[in-house]
Amino acid sequence: MRCFFHLVNDHEEIVDNTGIEVQDLESAKVQALLAITELRQEIGADIEDWSGWRLDIVCPQGTLLHSMLLNNTVH
Repeated sequence: MRCFFHLVNDHEEIVDNTGIEVQDLESAKVQALLAITELRQEIGADIEDWSGWRLDIVCPQGTLLHSMLLNNTVH
């Protein structure tokens, strides 16, 4: 299944137009956590900078499959 990972807050949306192929939703969640870890390493890990942001996992039709708050994920 193909999943897309959009970064979203109340005012902005950074859309993933490429997505990745995963086996199932659990695999997508693992990939999302890896992406969040990578973002923190590249941009910075200050929790307050991520306040209000989430990573939405969506299917090709745009249906929300899962959402993760960036300031609540393991870092």
